[in-house]
Amino acid sequence: MRMLLLTLAAAAALTAQTHPTADFKTSAGPLRLTVIKHASFMLEAGGQVVHVDPTSPGNYTGLPQADLILVTDIHGDHNDPKALAAVRKSSAKVIAPKAVAEKLEGTQVLANGETTKVGAWTIEAVPMYNLQRGPAEGKLFHDKGRGNGYIVTYGGFRLYISGDTEGIPEMRALKNIDLALVCMNLPYTMTPEEAADAVKAFKPKVAIPYHYRESDLSLFEKGLAGSGVQVKLLDWYK
Repeated sequence: MRMLLLTLAAAAALTAQTHPTADFKTSAGPLRLTVIKHASFMLEAGGQVVHVDPTSPGNYTGLPQADLILVTDIHGDHNDPKALAAVRKSSAKVIAPKAVAEKLEGTQVLANGETTKVGAWTIEAVPMYNLQRGPAEGKLFHDKGRGNGYIVTYGGFRLYISGDTEGIPEMRALKNIDLALVCMNLPYTMTPEEAADAVKAFKPKVAIPYHYRESDLSLFEKGLAGSGVQVKLLDWYK
C-alpha cells in the first residue's frame, strides 16, 4: 500500500511538472489556470473544473474531468470530439457556437453577445474573426459569427479568451478584464505586434499569449512595455 501511495504521489508530481500553472485571486477564492497544449487549458476554482478547447495532442493524464467545457471553433485544434469525451463528466455542460454544436451532440449553443451561467461561472460569448487573413482572396480563415471568444467571470474575476482572431474592434472595446489569453500566429490569426497593439487598447491587468506556436513572444512583450499590462509567459508546447 505504501508503495502504491508513493507511486500515485510521484505520478501526480510528474503531471504537475509537465503542466505550467498560474494562480489568481478572486472574491470567491483562488482560481488556477493549467496549461495543456496550444489552445487547450483548464480552469479550477471552488471545486469546479472547466476545460477549454480540449484536444488530443494535449496530455490529460492525471488531470480532473470537466464540470464545464467551452469550445471556441470548428477547427481541429479547438474542436476534438474524442478528447472532449475523454475529459467530460457525464453531468458536464458543453458550451459552443452553433457551427460546433451541429456536429457535437448534447451541446448548449451560445452565440456572440449571449451570456449564460453555470454554477458560479458566468460565460459570455464574444466575437472572434479575421479582418483580412484567409486561404484565398475574398475568403477568411475565421468568419465573423462562426466562432466564439469568451469572457469567463468567477468571483468578480474576468478572464478573456480570445479564440482565433485578429485585433478586432470588439476586442479593443473590452472593459475591466483581469486576465487576457491572446492568440497569435500566422497566417491564421495575427502577429505578436498586432496582438500587443490590440491588448493596449483594452488594458487587461495581465496578458498571457497562447496559440502562438513559433511566434516571437519578445515582440509581444516589447509592444506592451510601459503600458501597465503585465505580460506573463507560459510554455504551451512542452
